[in-house]
Amino acid sequence: MSLAELRVRVQSKQARLGVIGLGYVGLPVACLFAEAGFDVLGVEIKLRRVEQINAGVSPIEGDEPGLTDLLARVVSAGKLRATTDYRALRDCDVVTISVETPVDDDHQPCYDALRTVLAQLGPALKDGALVIVESTIAPGTIDRVVKPILERESSLKAHVSSVNSQRATPALGETEGANLQPSFYLGHCPERVMSGKLLANVRGVSRVCGGMTPETAQVMVALYRHVVEADLDVADCLTAELVKTIENTYRDVQIAFANEMALLCEDLGADVWQVRELVNKSPHRDMHQPGAGVGGHCIPKDPWLLIANASDGFEPRLIPNARAVNDSMPLHVAHLTTEALAEVGVDIARAKVAVLGYAYLENSADTRNSPSRTLVSRLKEMGADVVIHDPWVADYDGDLCSRVKGSDALVVMVKHSQYIEMNLVAVKDALRHPVVIDGRSILERTRLDALGLIHRAVGR
Repeated sequence: MSLAELRVRVQSKQARLGVIGLGYVGLPVACLFAEAGFDVLGVEIKLRRVEQINAGVSPIEGDEPGLTDLLARVVSAGKLRATTDYRALRDCDVVTISVETPVDDDHQPCYDALRTVLAQLGPALKDGALVIVESTIAPGTIDRVVKPILERESSLKAHVSSVNSQRATPALGETEGANLQPSFYLGHCPERVMSGKLLANVRGVSRVCGGMTPETAQVMVALYRHVVEADLDVADCLTAELVKTIENTYRDVQIAFANEMALLCEDLGADVWQVRELVNKSPHRDMHQPGAGVGGHCIPKDPWLLIANASDGFEPRLIPNARAVNDSMPLHVAHLTTEALAEVGVDIARAKVAVLGYAYLENSADTRNSPSRTLVSRLKEMGADVVIHDPWVADYDGDLCSRVKGSDALVVMVKHSQYIEMNLVAVKDALRHPVVIDGRSILERTRLDALGLIHRAVGR
């Protein structure tokens, strides 16, 4: 199938879509394409998740407006089904890939999941199919990793100009592969979603459609136009890889600056939040919010992905330092906790500390790279007994006051709505000592003072 034919099938919604990976990225994408009228097949390694999706039940916890209802509708309408069997992708004209792409302990890309997916997709890949990687990847990964594996496992060739797309046999005297036709097309359209806003982000945030050829990128635009209401920009694969990793690195660097300013304000005896408000009144200033750490599936790893394939002649300075600042913030919260406990004569080694929030983001169940995990680990290393509460994480939900009862200190790590609205009088009564550490600066200082709570906050 030629790109022109594929584009017609995409525009008429006759193209059959496959979505590999039905997590925070793949599931909303699959649902929205199904809602738009496409027949969508989802492939997922976790059998329990497949069973839930086929029953119309969302496996994603947390506050995700509209996703549960949308999933139930498209499954009921027969537009979306899930399977663990890659062979079912043989009829798919377009396949998107949304799997985890973490970094290892040495900050190098760990593509085990991606490589496994590519190896299993290859034998099932249809002639003329379009493969789109939505996972965030290091610049150069499409060309160095994705394309070679797909070509090897499928015995097809990617993006060789020709009139038709059928496999060709070399004529007598021709070099093997000289007439090999382009049997699949390849592109990269990195996701731009955040937990708690999955459907809204897919619909409303612009995307970069990076194709291995300009014509491929245009077909990608035609596809995503069915579900994306924002700009769809055409680029090559390398540019798309760079844009995604750079935008998250920008955020990481900006947050690191805000965090370092918070530490400076603490040292000098100022309030970083007042300083930030006044700084941002100056034109073209956008000082980010400081806090107890950076988590999630993107920002802690994407700066490392950005520089992973740089040559030995490139020496990154700003990016590793920004990562170090942000990674240190949960440890700073542990220091603030120790300091506040000392004020009431309690040694951290004998203290019971209640940590509020284990997700990385407010009103979400997503615990990936949670700063709370680092804090809890450090507190335990120091000898503290740690209890955790999080209304969105099943292992840690329950009544707040019951969970923190008898604790020597309370540490707020996540801006969950429940913590903003919590009854501080009842919380104080539940604590053994009136100590509160606010890692997200969500509690009013005057209120804490009025209740006689000893408190610390990042940046104050």
